[in-house]
Amino acid sequence: MSPWTQTAPARLTPLSAEVDRRLENLSARALNIDMSRGRLSSAQLALSAELLELPGRGCFRSEDGSDCRNYGRLAGLPEARRLMGGVLRVPPAQVLVQDNSSLRLMHDALVFARLGGVPGADEPWTPPLRIICPVPGYDRHFKLSAGLGFELVPVDLGPDGPDMDQVERLVSSHPTIRAMWCMPRYSNPTGTVFSDDIVRRLAAMKAAAPDFRLLWDHAYAIHGHHDDPDTQPEILTACQEAGHPDRALVFGSLSKVTMPGAGIAAVAASPTNVAWMERWLSRQTVCPNKINQLRHVLFLRDAEGVRAHMIRHAELLRPRFAAVDRALEEHLGSTGLAHWSRPRGGYFVSLDTAIDGCARDVVALAGRLGVRLTQAGATFPHGDDPRDRNIRIAPTAPESEDLGTALEVLVTSVQRVSLDRLLARR
Repeated sequence: MSPWTQTAPARLTPLSAEVDRRLENLSARALNIDMSRGRLSSAQLALSAELLELPGRGCFRSEDGSDCRNYGRLAGLPEARRLMGGVLRVPPAQVLVQDNSSLRLMHDALVFARLGGVPGADEPWTPPLRIICPVPGYDRHFKLSAGLGFELVPVDLGPDGPDMDQVERLVSSHPTIRAMWCMPRYSNPTGTVFSDDIVRRLAAMKAAAPDFRLLWDHAYAIHGHHDDPDTQPEILTACQEAGHPDRALVFGSLSKVTMPGAGIAAVAASPTNVAWMERWLSRQTVCPNKINQLRHVLFLRDAEGVRAHMIRHAELLRPRFAAVDRALEEHLGSTGLAHWSRPRGGYFVSLDTAIDGCARDVVALAGRLGVRLTQAGATFPHGDDPRDRNIRIAPTAPESEDLGTALEVLVTSVQRVSLDRLLARR
């Protein structure tokens, strides 16, 4: 059969009736399935159950003999810095380990810059301020920077990373552009992995602002679904080699390795930036939760232990992402109504409807049927997808049976809304 977008109205009518029958059956089931965010499933959380037994009575000393129950070690335990350094592929001395939220560290870095500037230009970042935002992207990045007074400047995110011609032209021409968001490995929501060439261009590009920063969110650095080696250039090294040693701030966490509500997070940077972050952090806290850092080191041991643990996560995630691709291919593949990403890692699939102006209605219809999806437009600055076509699919949390039902609701909603647009045209 030819794609529905090329089908005569007379042949669309029976298809429309069949879609309505499926919608009626789904509506009668009184569903309540949340597929709005990239949460861990109960099976994934169970992989780290042992963490709750650690460190155990009487086990409260770091490898250097310090008492983790007391103050001190603002930069984190030595063994925790070594653990996170292995995950992020940087020397432990260039890592600060804090509590569970890498997003909080990103927030802090921008707040510190707004209040007192960054190394290289010790003047507070004052408006006008602009920040580059590859799209589709992570909604929390956009809300954070907009809330701190930045103008959000979207650039296209392609299969190998951001459109570097756009980025280089903007960054080299506008001193008000002070930073750029980057999710370089299995980005949210497309699953994009930045190519080696793009990583090096980001490190080397000319910036009109002398204190320009790359906000390198490595949320999914080790979250592959397959045994793919991580050969991507390490950004701090690439920046050093390009003559911009202070350009990148690298953020990561173990939130989707162990437990999001009880993980540890880190920022890695040049020695100059580490000293800057530590100086500012000392004004807000005396030390992080070192007991939690200790239990993570006891549980995961080292970077190799983390990777072994992530293999177990991948075994749980692969079938879910395969189920998404099968459902989309079976029900939308021949219709021409949508195209979608096929990520090899991360927590999301990005779907674009073929017809502009459909995403909000698809999400709304799915919600009425009992399936909560990420709000349409969330993957663009200010929640405004100019073509209203991108939908983020988060298949990790629902139980397997619920995931199949949620996908049935999704594809049927895409068909119904798209058919309405097609029939209205003719």
